[in-house]
Amino acid sequence: MRPIDLPACGPGHFAPLTHVGFRPDGKRLASCSYDGTVIVWDTGDPSRPTELARLRHRRLVNACAWNPVDAEVLATASADKTVAVWRVGEEGAGVLLTVLARHTDDINSVAWLPDGKRLICVSEDGRATLWSAADGVFLREVGAHEAHCMMVSVSARGLIATVGEDGLVAVSDPDGPGAPLTRRYDSSIEGCAWSHSGRLLAVARDDGAVDLLTTQLEVVRTVAVSSSAARSVAWSEDDASFVVGAYDGALHHFDVTGRRLHRSEDRRMWPRSVTAARGVVAAGSFWNGPHLFDLATGVQLCAPAGATHGPNALAQLGGELLVGTDSGLVVAVTVDGGGGVDGGGGVDGGGVDGAQAGPVRVIDFGPSPVLSLTVHDGVLFAGTYSGHVLRHDGTAVTSSAPLGAPVPSLTVHDGHLVAGTYNGEFLLITPDTLGVVERIGAHGGSVKSLAAVPGGFLSAATDRSVEAGGAYARSRLWEHGNLVNAVAVLGDRVAASASRDHTVKAGRITRLPGGTWRAERVQTLLGPDESVKCVALMGSAERPVVLAGSYDFGLYAWQVDWQEAAATLASGHVVAEFAQGLSCMHRLQDGTVAVAGWDGRILLVGVDSAGLPVVERSLHLGDLLTTPARPAAPAPAGRTAPAGRRAA
Repeated sequence: MRPIDLPACGPGHFAPLTHVGFRPDGKRLASCSYDGTVIVWDTGDPSRPTELARLRHRRLVNACAWNPVDAEVLATASADKTVAVWRVGEEGAGVLLTVLARHTDDINSVAWLPDGKRLICVSEDGRATLWSAADGVFLREVGAHEAHCMMVSVSARGLIATVGEDGLVAVSDPDGPGAPLTRRYDSSIEGCAWSHSGRLLAVARDDGAVDLLTTQLEVVRTVAVSSSAARSVAWSEDDASFVVGAYDGALHHFDVTGRRLHRSEDRRMWPRSVTAARGVVAAGSFWNGPHLFDLATGVQLCAPAGATHGPNALAQLGGELLVGTDSGLVVAVTVDGGGGVDGGGGVDGGGVDGAQAGPVRVIDFGPSPVLSLTVHDGVLFAGTYSGHVLRHDGTAVTSSAPLGAPVPSLTVHDGHLVAGTYNGEFLLITPDTLGVVERIGAHGGSVKSLAAVPGGFLSAATDRSVEAGGAYARSRLWEHGNLVNAVAVLGDRVAASASRDHTVKAGRITRLPGGTWRAERVQTLLGPDESVKCVALMGSAERPVVLAGSYDFGLYAWQVDWQEAAATLASGHVVAEFAQGLSCMHRLQDGTVAVAGWDGRILLVGVDSAGLPVVERSLHLGDLLTTPARPAAPAPAGRTAPAGRRAA
């Protein structure tokens, strides 16, 4: 397994934060990141956190937990399928004590039992396993979910609660007899937290509510939090209140009766994780460090100063390739008619690192990450994590009203923008005014990707499906074994999709006279060892080439044989490798494909005389952002770029 290898670019993290965890005394905070590191911060003065130690895994780090008995011991859980146990002394040095045996899948969460000797780990294979921390000995399995197990919390009484994407909440006593108690929800549950007394379990629901449950999983109270999914929960030390992180990008503070106390918002914040101690709340971020808030007032005490620029979306506007990033910047670089980049480099099979580009244009869409891009009538539109659609007409940026959920996908159909949201909706939006014409319930999960075809568009979602049609009448083309991250088309005859089930599917599609769609000769393409994040199609409908990018850092290619599916099954090769997972692809007008990774690298891929993909150019966002820039549009009226942001 190749380790993440991101270049150092200043203090703090180099990629968004996945998890934060306070030590019970509030003097130390651990933050985990997509950059494969854990940073331990001195938070004795929460307005000025100071970096003490940096701990490394091979892949992104999903979670951490401080030992309840020994304050210097920290457990960290990673997508490299291990949990590491460290001693972080007061002077800041981190010493590795032990590593648990590799799990069969990414580890999403970890928690200590009250004895400080045993660890409970939950992973994407759905299992919850108990381990001896001192020697790394596996003790036993304590539960299982039918889908990914997302979070574990252990009460002061030693009860283990696990939640998962199957909607199951399970509570078990590792030292007692009997089967776990369970409660089932209709949708994914991704966050949970026991109160300090152990009397109440807070469960964060995908429909934006939080349930407070007894130890017997009886509902004490349901608290409506947000129009978007509730993701994480943390309790005040006296159990009188709790804080919820939601996918609307805000922290919501309630007392235990369900009365709202205050709401804290910063568009740089990523509250998939929240933690509280000694009157301070910390939350994750898309930027390089944690956000810290006063628990009593909701006032922000400290925010990260440095942006991270991981690419999330690609588009083409005229002769420019547009790259939407975690920092809210869209970087525009000129591409020539052959798919190359002005001013750039040579060619080899692995790409040419350091190829230089000409002057770039930087468009500031505000501090929230740009998740999606599309172009209509020469105007650029962006969908953001904060739940807005933004419009750039070449001179100014304007914003829609809040849409209630992040917008990971955009396309154009029948004169409207179609925004696919985390809530599973299609929003029909007027391009000129950005007003919402209609909300349409579309999928049973987040609409991750949209791709336009003549007469309609394709959609891919976390409900495992790929569908085709218009905004209303839609046909299911096929399903995957797990959520679908991306869908791509080649004209109106071929489609391909990328899934977390580690596969790509490709098929021929047909629009029937009645308006329904049908898929034929659907083939499954194998290669990546981890989730496949993005996909694109090249070549011709008769002999298409499928490109896909994975979390395992590989750019893969297959040449599809419609007549011999077994030949396609056995085909495929690695075109290039990145230093982090791949994030997005876009087919340019000349038939080449732009491919971006979270390491900031961007490849332009063409085909050789045999019809096989070859890397023609390699760029890096870091280089583009330091290139002398052409004039750029400002952020939407009323918003200013935060300190530390790179802007033209």
